[in-house]
Amino acid sequence: MGSHSSKVPLETQILILGLDGSGKSTLLYKLKYNEAVVTVPTVGFNVEMLETKEKGCTLTVWDVGGQSQMRAYWKHYYQDSSGLVYVVDSHDQNRLSEAKQELEQILEHEELESKPLIVLANKQDLPGAANADDIAETLNLKEICGNRNWLIQPCSGRTGEGLENCFRKMVHLLKTAVVNRERGYSNRGFSLKERNARTSTSSVKSVT
Repeated sequence: MGSHSSKVPLETQILILGLDGSGKSTLLYKLKYNEAVVTVPTVGFNVEMLETKEKGCTLTVWDVGGQSQMRAYWKHYYQDSSGLVYVVDSHDQNRLSEAKQELEQILEHEELESKPLIVLANKQDLPGAANADDIAETLNLKEICGNRNWLIQPCSGRTGEGLENCFRKMVHLLKTAVVNRERGYSNRGFSLKERNARTSTSSVKSVT
């Protein structure tokens, strides 16, 4: 979509945030190495580079620890990030209100204004996990996402289901942001139905 000159920068930083135990590191290593890695709670951050087929575009993905004492440091990563992936534990529904509160605070920061957001409804492989539409409603995504492009993606960090699709869609959202800036348009959020209509026609290629 857009003109041939509309490109995602060759090196683009993506930030992965979420509560402790949401599975951020597990899904990152599954995507990078295609292995179900047993992880310990991240103290500090992990960083991996993901090659894409989008004309050599590389995503530098920062996974920052989600423990309560680490969340005060999240803001230091906002300015240099082009997009945000927020991971939610779909199985631990008792913490969805906490996840919602943290996401609201994240999106209030000026450094993330209008930057694209993907919410990963993780651990869909576990019995009793809430589905993506229910999580979107619980998090009130349509309201809190404001003037940005966003979507929610069901996934499993253990099996890998939905992970490549997530980052393929992130490249698509980043391209949309570039096109909008070139044309002088503002970004806007869109609903799940609009998401499905948009992404079904996307020509963005898969992350490898």
